[in-house]
This record gives sequence, C-alpha cells and structure tokens, in this order.
Amino acid sequence: MVTQHSLEGKIALVTGASRGIGLAIARSLARMGAKLALCARDPKRLEGVAEEFERAGTSVLAVSTDVTRAAEIISLVHKTEKTLGPVEILVNNAGIGYSAPVQDAEEANWDAVLDTNLKAVFLLTRAVAPGMISRRSGQIINIASLAGKSAFAGGSIYCASKWGLLGLTQCMAEDLRSYGIRVSAVCPGSVATDFSPHAGKDTSKMLQPEDVAHAVEMILTQAPQSFVSEVLLRPAQKP
Repeated sequence: MVTQHSLEGKIALVTGASRGIGLAIARSLARMGAKLALCARDPKRLEGVAEEFERAGTSVLAVSTDVTRAAEIISLVHKTEKTLGPVEILVNNAGIGYSAPVQDAEEANWDAVLDTNLKAVFLLTRAVAPGMISRRSGQIINIASLAGKSAFAGGSIYCASKWGLLGLTQCMAEDLRSYGIRVSAVCPGSVATDFSPHAGKDTSKMLQPEDVAHAVEMILTQAPQSFVSEVLLRPAQKP
C-alpha cells in the first residue's frame, strides 16, 4: 500500500521532470518522502519546479541536462551523488514525439527521437547501474508507451523508439535482477499533456499525468520478492 512516507530518505532521479508526466511523477515521489534529483532541458521551467518542491520541504536538486549527451549525464549523476547521495531510483521519463510517413522523415528526425527516447535510457542506466550493483539494490522505471506495442500510420520513428525501449528494458531487467535491481516499464496510451496534439479528443476521458505517476507508485511499493516488469495503462473510456 502506498503511504506518505513509503520512500522516506530514498534518492530518486527523474528525467523530463519540468512538466507533464515527469512532473506528476516527481510530485508523487516527493509525497512519498523521496529526495529528488530532477533534470530537463528548459532551465527556467526547471527552476520554477525546484522552487515548488523547496517550498514544500522536499530536498531537491535541479540540473538542466541534455540527456542525449553522455558527459552531461555523468555530470548530473555526480552532482546528485555529491548533493543528495547515491541514486536508488531512476525514472527514465524524458522523451519527444514525432509523427510523419516514413518516406517524408529526415535523418535528423530519426536521430533526435532515437537519441532522446532510447539512447538516453542507456546512458542514464549505465551511469547509475554500477552504484546500484555495488549496493545490490535499486529500481529503474522506463516510461515507454503503448506505441511500443502497436503500429500506426506516421508512427515509424516514434514506434521504433518505444519498441526498442521495451526490448532494452527487458534485457536490462535480466542483466540486473541478480544484483537486486528491478527494472520495469510503464506503457501509457495517450496522456492529456502538451506532448502531442489531441485534436478531436475529449481530454477529460484521456489518461492524466497522475495516472502514470500512480503506476510508478505501485511499482515502487512492490513486495521485495517480486517485481512488476511491465504495466499497460489505458483510459477507462475511449476519448
């Protein structure tokens, strides 16, 4: 059962944390007592989020970071360890969308989406895994998508990134489970954020960022002898 202090003193790193799903997850983890390391690309928005948590009494470190760059990832993890302590929870949430027929896409579109949605997860995991392995504990949650399960017109690049993320997640879980590290994926359908357009949809019937945060809460409060490897999240009604 999720309680207000379920994660008391735990150090959680959340990417893409300045808005939408990432911000909802950060708020949930703060309510559960975690100390937060937050990153995003927009320094001004990130600063405002950090001030919100500081006013609420949450220990927080906010670092503007390009998660596609290995050097910036290493710096982020180093700053987190120096300021808060070792990363015990990693939520790989940062992502970008793109939709166009494959014949109209450019190489730059492929690089931007795959680097952000897939490569960044590899870089972040590689940066925190050694510490988790030495402590023989840790949790990594990758925010994937139902687009990693289903094909649709215009989705070639985005779906490729999310199908790849699910494969990466499953292999990471096998690599790390013997060290007491649990790796999970959350696969939501369309969420009512500004991540993508929702023309013609009733956003009140769509998934909300807090629904994804709730799934993360559930994963983080599992019994120690098991782990939820994947959560598929759909709205109760089609919007």
